[in-house]
Amino acid sequence: MACLDKATPFALWLPAFPKLGKLFSLTTINCPCHYDKRKPNYKCKHWLLPTKAVYTGGLSASKLGGRREKLEPETDPISMLNERIRRDYGKRDAFSRQVIDSKEADKYIQMVKEQQQRGLRKLKGEREGKEGGVFNYKVDPYTLQRGDYVVHKKVGIGRFVGIKFDLRKDSTEPIEYVFIEYADGMAKLPVKQASRMLYRYYLPNETKKPRTLSKLGDPSAWERRKTKGRVAIQKMVVDLMELYLDRLKQRRPPYPKSPAMAEFTAQFPYEPTPDQKQAFLDVEKDLTKRETPMDRLICGDVGFGKTEVALRAIFCVISAGKQAMVLAPTIVLAKQHFDVIWERFSKYPNIKVGLLSRFQTRAEKEEYLDMIRDGHLDIIVGTHSLLGNRVVYNNLGLLVVDEEQRFGVKQKEKIASFKTSVDVLTLSATPIPRTLYLALTGFRDASLIATPPPERVPIKTHLSSYSKEKVISAINYELDRGGQVFYVLPRIKGLEEVMDFLEQSFPDVEIAIAHGKQYSKQLEETMEKFARGEIKILLCTNIVESGLDIQNANTIIIQDVQHFGLAQLYQLRGRVGRADKEAHAHLYYPDKSLLSDQALERLAALEECKDLGQGFQLAERDMGIRGFGTIFGEQQTGDVGNVGIDLFFEMLFESLSKVDEHCVVSVPYHLVEIDMNINPHLPSEYINYLENPIEIINKAEEAAEKGIWNLMQFTENLRRQYGKEPYSMEILLKKLYVRRMAADLGISRIYAQGKMVGMRTTMSKRVFELMTDSMTSDIHRNSLVFEKDQIKAELLLELPREQLLNWIFQCFAELHASLPALIKY
Repeated sequence: MACLDKATPFALWLPAFPKLGKLFSLTTINCPCHYDKRKPNYKCKHWLLPTKAVYTGGLSASKLGGRREKLEPETDPISMLNERIRRDYGKRDAFSRQVIDSKEADKYIQMVKEQQQRGLRKLKGEREGKEGGVFNYKVDPYTLQRGDYVVHKKVGIGRFVGIKFDLRKDSTEPIEYVFIEYADGMAKLPVKQASRMLYRYYLPNETKKPRTLSKLGDPSAWERRKTKGRVAIQKMVVDLMELYLDRLKQRRPPYPKSPAMAEFTAQFPYEPTPDQKQAFLDVEKDLTKRETPMDRLICGDVGFGKTEVALRAIFCVISAGKQAMVLAPTIVLAKQHFDVIWERFSKYPNIKVGLLSRFQTRAEKEEYLDMIRDGHLDIIVGTHSLLGNRVVYNNLGLLVVDEEQRFGVKQKEKIASFKTSVDVLTLSATPIPRTLYLALTGFRDASLIATPPPERVPIKTHLSSYSKEKVISAINYELDRGGQVFYVLPRIKGLEEVMDFLEQSFPDVEIAIAHGKQYSKQLEETMEKFARGEIKILLCTNIVESGLDIQNANTIIIQDVQHFGLAQLYQLRGRVGRADKEAHAHLYYPDKSLLSDQALERLAALEECKDLGQGFQLAERDMGIRGFGTIFGEQQTGDVGNVGIDLFFEMLFESLSKVDEHCVVSVPYHLVEIDMNINPHLPSEYINYLENPIEIINKAEEAAEKGIWNLMQFTENLRRQYGKEPYSMEILLKKLYVRRMAADLGISRIYAQGKMVGMRTTMSKRVFELMTDSMTSDIHRNSLVFEKDQIKAELLLELPREQLLNWIFQCFAELHASLPALIKY
């Protein structure tokens, strides 16, 4: 661009940009320097850009000419903010998360709160300790044992030492104190106070040992951990809110009630349990009375009748001329579902059922794919292959997902994409704590089947050291009564050695091996023979963990039990006891001296929970997180380790009960005012290097107006094409970021008066406190004060305007980081 001898209004030179000429006055200034591409000179201040520029939108590589310069990893504030935006929002969230309509949100939040309160009221009869409308997970100090880890709400994680009498200060009468060991000393507190402040400490990985004990002399470290847990909880609650608000916007006509449904339900050979009946009613109401797609979780113990609920839903949808897909995590489980569905629908010749699996030839698969696409196959059963791009459905109405938590991330995302267009029924045998279920009734459509069928007999659990004599005795007992045996090992490696031992001990008995690395046909034939009773002992890995239903197999032997998690053991134990015979689960460990204290504790817990339905009692302890993951997704469960499960759940219930207080009302980007005289001057050589600076600045404005994700993409693309920008361009970008973040935070005006920075805002004090609590910088947090509709920051000294903008940018970046934990109107 030519240098001019005198100041010239830039708008006169840009007839193609009338809009830009109105937005801001651009002036070129006499510049003696020239641009050398080999050695850029950024010291010249060539352009004056008033900071009213506003924009959002991506900057495509094709439109940005010029030389590509590969950027080194950046550590400047903008790069750090971009990295956080990418991590927190992600591509899916960036485009799917929309600002919620306030009227719609208020209506739904009120409905959630009402259902939430009903759920919490039910808890009164199940567990004592309800304070102020929030469910209480506190522990009775007298139930603690020496060495147990506990959480004090204000101090943190410690180790329980004991309870003994001691004298109070200024008193001659002794009272009982709880003694707790911390990293830097011993604390004692009266038993009454302890009962109000202490929680047990459990972790998601089924161990009770924390990473470190808290320090009495550093309560701020514990507060930071607790805040991290609180923010994680808020994010979960908001994710649920946004997911279900989005689902409520979807529409489909209710399914008609089929006259043939009564005949179909009459084929069920058992008397439904009360919980089953309720689940039937819940699903029927979802399908026939609602206009929004169903997304219901059916949670129940193994063998409690979840499949029948799914069969009735399938019949309802098929009767209306739609297709149904049944998705299972393993081919073994898919084959079992196919057999059950095929037998149940065999009386209806017009309904076609198909199994798509890797066992089929290419020609068979192609035939099935054609039938699915043409609508000639009504019920399709299979594994994740059903989610592939080659499977095109003619008129899909229902997706049934069994054990969703066992699918991979990509499969889960694909399943989630179905939820906006078809009805989804998820079956889970993973126990969910009843308290958690009741607390979440406002968010998740869930039916809990906790009542065992009347003919079911409790499983007898035997925990002991391994010996060949014990194994032979247990197998002989089962074979003598005409039954079959599961023999489970943690790894494929030891199967052959055990096979040799079994063949020598039982030479006349049919024995087979099953594991996931076998050829598909071989595995299928083995499982079918075992199901038919031809194989008496099935030597296998935990491939049989979920769903397999063999009525005649009522003894399971689990060797090297120390290598299994508590949740796995519970699921494996559920493979037996599916009929009216008494079932036995034999759990063998090699030597107690080889087991850790944690392993022994969780095995003892499993042995204690012998009664049917006590999976839920067990779940409320070590296995709570598995059910937690089923509802929230495994990604968030790691945050529980900061405070332990019990305090985490109590904080969750508190957050749920105050969900309407965690809302932020954004303001339109173009209404945000920055009343600060900041005019960055861009170097002429950088202007020349950009080749089309007006278009780039215009795109920057458009990007900022669309959203923070778009602005992040613009900045990264700009740097990818032209390298790191000079300081004056960085200031211009920071001003765009500040204005964008202010709009998201509900801040409509930013101004400076001496050492004070003021911000006019629509946020509540509660939201302000949540945001500042989650800030990592003490300097920024301690400087902010909330006054009515203003946030004010008192600085130590008056800063130059550009330094002040840098301070505001850093402060806003921290406040903005808390947005995923808030409902955005």
